[in-house]
Amino acid sequence: MKNTYTTSLNLPKLDFILLIFRIGISILMLFHGVPKLITFFTEDEITFADPLGAGQTLTFTIAVLAEFVCSVMIILGLATRIATIPLIITMGIAAIIVHMPDGMAKQELPFLYLLSYLLLFYTGAGKYSLDHYFMHKAEKKK
Repeated sequence: MKNTYTTSLNLPKLDFILLIFRIGISILMLFHGVPKLITFFTEDEITFADPLGAGQTLTFTIAVLAEFVCSVMIILGLATRIATIPLIITMGIAAIIVHMPDGMAKQELPFLYLLSYLLLFYTGAGKYSLDHYFMHKAEKKK
């Protein structure tokens, strides 16, 4: 019963779950990013929310870069902490500004993504990532 209330971090297990979490959350985000990427390269006129007044095309381009490019980087574990920043900003704007009038039913998903990317920003990619590989490769050269 004593073990029920204690926290024990097993680092190999933590690295593995970070891998699963990183890949899972990024694949889910790709379901939003890939359709935007396809739309980006079509002849169709881009109609997209412009909550900050930067222009629909620029806002859409930033969303595509965040949701597609940064998601792929996170899957690979490449510059993971840096890749989470555009996603944190995008999901924050989506949750707090774009979907504010829609209520929590529409805000819930962007908030979940936001919390997920904040976790990855804090933890990094873990051992099973290109970040870890390149970091240790650089350390061996020293």
